[in-house]
Amino acid sequence: MEKIVFDTVEKLSPEFEEVSKFIFDHPELGDKEYISSKYLVDKIAEHGFEVQYPYCDIETAFRAELKCGDGPKIAFLAEYDALPGYGENHDQNGHACGHNWIAALTYGACVSLSKLKDLFKGTIVFMGTPAEETVGAKCDMVDRGAFDDIDAVFQMHLGGVNNLDPIALAMDSIEFTFIGVAAHAAACPHLGVNALDAVQLTYAGINALRQHITPDARIHGIITNGGQAPNIIPHKAQCRITIRAQKREYLDKLTQRVINCAKGAALMTGAELSYTNFENSFDDLVNNKNLRKIVEKNLIKSGITEFIKPEGSSGSSDIGNVSHVCPTYYCEIEATEGKPVFVHEEGFLKVADSEVAHDRLQKSIKALVLSAIEVAENPDILK
Repeated sequence: MEKIVFDTVEKLSPEFEEVSKFIFDHPELGDKEYISSKYLVDKIAEHGFEVQYPYCDIETAFRAELKCGDGPKIAFLAEYDALPGYGENHDQNGHACGHNWIAALTYGACVSLSKLKDLFKGTIVFMGTPAEETVGAKCDMVDRGAFDDIDAVFQMHLGGVNNLDPIALAMDSIEFTFIGVAAHAAACPHLGVNALDAVQLTYAGINALRQHITPDARIHGIITNGGQAPNIIPHKAQCRITIRAQKREYLDKLTQRVINCAKGAALMTGAELSYTNFENSFDDLVNNKNLRKIVEKNLIKSGITEFIKPEGSSGSSDIGNVSHVCPTYYCEIEATEGKPVFVHEEGFLKVADSEVAHDRLQKSIKALVLSAIEVAENPDILK
């Protein structure tokens, strides 16, 4: 069986590398991945998959299915949004997170399985999930029932190390808006209510709070509006704060404490406060232990053998929300021989569609295909 799988993947690998290169060469920001999503939809349709596009009322999301007999419904999640701020003038988009590789990986797993109907009995689902770097479309797709009928989910991410146990933190993103009263800053400041003071006091409260939070938690943010002119008491000021923690239960409490910092700042200054989530809230990642064992075994068979024990977190990802509604496995695959280069760094652009990335692409597809076949043969492991 392994030989058949390996031969199939190797034969198809030029097509998978072509997919990686196309997405890499057409970097688009979240929710605007029009070229990339259509390309992937058109490609998968060529292999007999039935496509829903758009999907879940999201323009660049899609779902493609192929039934290969009775068995579990296994989904492979593609990402294809890029990041801004690269190039000589820092004004270009780029796949410095390797989402081109994720798109090619999951596409490759689905196409390979579609050619192995004698070995795989079940339904293959190729699901396009936009805007992971920003709003996190998987969160909306979870809420709209996209994963209600899915039995197992697989995804891998290109990175600087082989990490089978990545920690993805739960995350809330809050925008605070303070409304004060404008006045001349020199002639009659006593008539004004300084909204910027409220933002600064919010930051002071958060800085004091940091001493009393668990080591896994993170709080960080920016001021997005600090007023218009120095001789005018700012009547409006805004900041965006991101709060993270390893578990959602603790994060909910911590987020409320951050909100209380803003409420206190409003009380101290007399400004009016409103706040809202400017991005979806991400849940922590809960990897399925049985799927992890299967993938580790099959990565070793495929030639990926050196794994590290994680230190710290891998940031946050909307796949965490998926992992709370169906069995999920997500890991990171190294593609930087020698000194590690990590995602979002400028140097990762040289890694994301490199020969090393193509080597890891082929090996990782083999591992995912073997794992999907094993799940289809023994669906009870998902219980």
